[in-house]
Amino acid sequence: MLLVFAVFYTATAQEYPKGHLIIIGGGERPKPVMQKFIELAGGTNARIIVLPMATALAEQTGARQSAEMLGLGASTAGYLNITREQAESDSVAMAIRSATGIFFSGGDQSRLTAVLKNTKAERALHELYQSGGVLGGTSAGAAVMSAVMITGDELRPHRDSSFNIIERGNIGTADGFGFVTEAIIDQHFAIRKRYNRLFSLVAENPRLIGVGIDEETAIHVKPDRTFEVLGERVVVVMDARDAELNLPPDTYGMEARGINIDILRRGARYDLKKGITLELSR
Repeated sequence: MLLVFAVFYTATAQEYPKGHLIIIGGGERPKPVMQKFIELAGGTNARIIVLPMATALAEQTGARQSAEMLGLGASTAGYLNITREQAESDSVAMAIRSATGIFFSGGDQSRLTAVLKNTKAERALHELYQSGGVLGGTSAGAAVMSAVMITGDELRPHRDSSFNIIERGNIGTADGFGFVTEAIIDQHFAIRKRYNRLFSLVAENPRLIGVGIDEETAIHVKPDRTFEVLGERVVVVMDARDAELNLPPDTYGMEARGINIDILRRGARYDLKKGITLELSR
């Protein structure tokens, strides 16, 4: 008698990082947003490191923001103002791995990537996030979160006003840290009228969702790849994945039909995997 054995396979969910992201659009950092960062990092057991290299005033900023973390209840908080050479050291990588939360200060995002990109310190940041640590950042510290990072450079500026056109090939980007791979993050969004540059980028990169975070506002990206809006103003989501796009190869012009736009406030929830708003604010 022939015995036939069936082999069954169980589908496993894609492995996502176990950590959380608190991404702030710049401006004032609302106390409830920072308290959420401390809470996720362990509350009274939180061990926070501030990375202030985006600003020219790194020492002052690092000292001030680490003191803020202590005032919000973290058990320990300090800062690392490091060079690229130091970012390759085992001691810095070990310090990052021993933290429960890392916070990137504002300034110029290219300063941060110049120090940290493709170093032992960056690898330690990814290991911390994968294992359950919390990463936060504001302004430049928000821009570095996505794999495609807006540098702030306009490649073909028109007249005196920055980003006053919607065209292909005009928005400077570089490799960010890639903690968010589904979206391009922009910051200071509504207050600085940055719609043109995000429209341009999502049309050029339609597989990526554009997430524009205004000042005093944040998104909390959870391990299930949904985010919740925190803070005082709005988050604008642009989705061109199903849009009809016309990007003529011989010009910088572009056309698009069917870009989906959601405007979200505090309490709204969005699914980065599915590209849909789950619920509006309550």
